[in-house]
Amino acid sequence: MSAMRQGVLLRCVRALVLALGVLGASTSASAAVVVSVAIAPPALPVYAQPICPGPGYIWIPGYWGYGPAGYYWVPGTWVIAPYVGALWTPGYWGWANGLFVWHAGYWGPHVGFYGGINYGFGYFGVGYAGGYWREGSFYYNRSVSNVNVNVHNTYNTTVVNNTNINRVSFNGGEGGVRAQPTAAEQTAMRESHTQATAAQVRHEQASGNNRAMLASVNQGRPSIAATPRAGAFGHADSVAAEGAVKRNRNTSQSGPAGQGNGHPKQHANAGMQAQGQSNVQPGQQHARGQGQPHENQARAEGQGRGEGQGRGEHHGDGHNR
Repeated sequence: MSAMRQGVLLRCVRALVLALGVLGASTSASAAVVVSVAIAPPALPVYAQPICPGPGYIWIPGYWGYGPAGYYWVPGTWVIAPYVGALWTPGYWGWANGLFVWHAGYWGPHVGFYGGINYGFGYFGVGYAGGYWREGSFYYNRSVSNVNVNVHNTYNTTVVNNTNINRVSFNGGEGGVRAQPTAAEQTAMRESHTQATAAQVRHEQASGNNRAMLASVNQGRPSIAATPRAGAFGHADSVAAEGAVKRNRNTSQSGPAGQGNGHPKQHANAGMQAQGQSNVQPGQQHARGQGQPHENQARAEGQGRGEGQGRGEHHGDGHNR
C-alpha cells in the first residue's frame, strides 16, 4: 500500500432510495451514499472552460471524487438541465469528526450551500454568477461563461476580483475554507432537489475508472480537466489542466497543456463576484445590477476573449491569471 493510501478510511454506506413520487420538475429523490476520508483532497487544478455546446446547457464544475485507489478528478463539463429553471449546486468536501466527508451536489430552483468553495466560472463560493433562467430560456453571462454564436441568449456583466484567490477544495479542517451557510442558502437546502442526471453519474463513473484521473498519477494536474459534454473525454475540445501534459491526438508527440488547443488558460477558481455585488446570493436567478440580457446576440467567438486586463478585472472570458 502506498504512503498516500496509508491511514485512509473509506466508508461507503448505501441506503434505500426514498420514493417521494414523481412530480415533474418538482421531483425530489435522494440516494444516501456517505464517503469519508482521512486525507484532505488536493487543490483544485487550473484549467480553461470549453465552449458551451448550445442553449440549455449548465456548467458543472470539476471536483475531486474518491475511490478505492484514492482521489480522482471528475472533469468540469456542460450538462443539459434536467428541467427548465434547474440550477446546479456543486458538491463539496466538508470536515466532520476528524474526517473529510463528501456532500453531493444537486439540482434545484436555487443554488444552495457548496462549502464556500471557489470552483470558478460563476461558482465563486456563494450562488452562481454564470447565468439565469427567464421565460423558459437560460441566459449566459459572457463575462464568466465561454459561449459563442451557438448561444444567442447572453448578457455581459463585468466581474471583478474582490476575494482572495485560492484553490482550496474543502470546507473546514486545517487549511479549509471557513464558510457557513447563509440564510438564503439554508432555505435553498430545504427545497425540493433532484439528483445528478444519468449523464453526470456516467461521467463520474468514467472518471473513477480512468487511471489518468488519479491524483496519485497526475499529481493534481489532470490531462483532462474539462470536457465540452459529459463523458466526452476523447473530444477534441477537452481541456487539460495547466501544467499537465496533454498528448497530441494526431501525432505521438506531447507537450504542455494549453498549447494549440484553442482555449485561453484561465484560473477556474479566480475568486470573482459580479460587479456591484458584495455577495452573489443563492437563489437569485440573475445578478443584481446586470441590466437586461441581450436577446439574439450573436457575437463571434474570440471577440474580447483575451486574458483579463488589469488585476482582478476581466474582459470577455471573466477569468484572471
